[in-house]
Amino acid sequence: MTASRSVRRGLAYLAFAGLTWGTTGPAVDIVYRSSDFGPVAVSFWRLLTGVALLLAARVFRPARVVRPARVFRPARVVRSARAFGRARDTRRMPRPSGRRVLLFTGTGVGVAVFQTAYFAAVQDTGLAVGTIVTLGAAPVLTAAAGRVFLGERTGPAGLLAVAGALTGLAVLVLGNRAADAVHPFGVGMALLSAAGFTVSNVLGRWTGRHGDGEDPYTLTVGSFAVGAAVLLPFAWVEGLVPHTAQPGHVVLLMLYVATVTTAVAYPLYFAGAGAVRAATASVVMLIEPVGAAVLAVLLLGERLTAATVIGTVLMLTAIAGLAVAESRREAKV
Repeated sequence: MTASRSVRRGLAYLAFAGLTWGTTGPAVDIVYRSSDFGPVAVSFWRLLTGVALLLAARVFRPARVVRPARVFRPARVVRSARAFGRARDTRRMPRPSGRRVLLFTGTGVGVAVFQTAYFAAVQDTGLAVGTIVTLGAAPVLTAAAGRVFLGERTGPAGLLAVAGALTGLAVLVLGNRAADAVHPFGVGMALLSAAGFTVSNVLGRWTGRHGDGEDPYTLTVGSFAVGAAVLLPFAWVEGLVPHTAQPGHVVLLMLYVATVTTAVAYPLYFAGAGAVRAATASVVMLIEPVGAAVLAVLLLGERLTAATVIGTVLMLTAIAGLAVAESRREAKV
């Protein structure tokens, strides 16, 4: 029962992260229209500001004091328990090792490549093609990587859910924006973005199972710091400071992207990715275009089309079915 609750909580975290990520594209698109910001600079400031916000949250968060209840125990039992507690705490303390360096480096590079390549794909080949190639290839690559590196089997139900979710994605995106042209460079960037997502997803799942005491907060801060350092020289060449006639507008949008869709969403994403199978996490994240479509209808005045309804129903049905199967699987473990 505890495992089932953990899975449900992880699925809720992933769903929230996916919904907030669905707002990233429209926000960044407005930034592009309001300034000369490029995709690398946007990603760099997003990661760097996310690190600053997460560190500030840790500094100003009040410390929790937990007082254990007093229980009478013989002196020998108390000494043994204290010795065991010291040994257990030593094992749980994160230590500098090649494994941790590899974890933070791989996750940081994966996150940087994922979002930067996606922004570049959307800029080159349009929102529809960039979205469907990135989000369509990500579950396939993640399922393959999870099978090879984590030994996770998708199973017939999982394969059916992936197929249903990808079908819904195609109907939702292409049915509403069929005018976007297919450019080879943009498609290549979308595939690279899917590969970056796969790396961060699989490593997030791996640290949830075999990590050296890495919690989602530490993993997020470390990966963001690595990603920002990797992007800095490229962002410097592209231009770190935008030229715009609406600086306040651009700053507010970037703060929203860095706060809600980064500093809040990414720790929840890593927490959720550590609780469920890698393939399941990648399919649940397909809720991102659903959130974007709902936002476009409710706030941007777009017309509710048959493609929006059918695609959304197909994707949500596939995600719900996969979530139920995941909860049942963990409950049996």
